[in-house]
Amino acid sequence: MALNASAIPGYVTGTWKLDPTHSEVSFSVRHLAISKVKGKFEQFDATLVTAENPLDTTLEASIDVSSINTNQAQRDQHLATGDFFLTEEHPHMVFRSTGIREDGDDMLIDGELSLRGVTKPVTLKTEFGGVTTDGYGQTKLGAEATTKIDRTEFGVNWNAALEAGGFTLGNDVTINLDVQFVLQAA
Repeated sequence: MALNASAIPGYVTGTWKLDPTHSEVSFSVRHLAISKVKGKFEQFDATLVTAENPLDTTLEASIDVSSINTNQAQRDQHLATGDFFLTEEHPHMVFRSTGIREDGDDMLIDGELSLRGVTKPVTLKTEFGGVTTDGYGQTKLGAEATTKIDRTEFGVNWNAALEAGGFTLGNDVTINLDVQFVLQAA
C-alpha cells in the first residue's frame, strides 16, 4: 500500500491526543531462559501530528516508568531501583519520531528512544488500524506498533547467573503499543 493521504480511508490532518482508556503499552523479556515475563505501563501519553503527506507525520510519546505493572509488587519495586529504571532520576521513557517510511507492506516509524538518560535510535514496526468516528462524534485513529531493544544499551544491566548456566534475564525487551488517538478540535 502506498502511504499517501488518498490511499488511507478517512485520513485527516491535525493534532491527535492519545486516548489512554483505549490504549496499552506492554513489554516482555526472556526470564530464566525458558519463558517470558510480561508487564505493562499504566501511565503514558502521546501526541500524533498527521501531515498532508503521511510520511511527514510526527509522534511524541512519554511513559511514566514508575507506573510499571508486572502483577508482582516486589518485582515492580525492584524495577524502579538503580538496578533497572532508576525512576528517581529518570521518571520517563520518551520516544520522538524522526521519520516514517514504507518497507514493503510495513509502515516503519523511526525515532529516538530515551531511557535512563540514554538516547538510542529505534524503529517501530507499525500496523495502521484505521480512522473512524465513535458514538460521541469523536474522530479516532488506531494503530499497533512493536519494537525490540537491548536493555543493556540503555544502562539496564542487572542480571544474575543461573546455577544451570545462563542468566535470569534476557537482554532483548519487546515493547508493544496498541493505541487509539482522538483528533483534537482545530
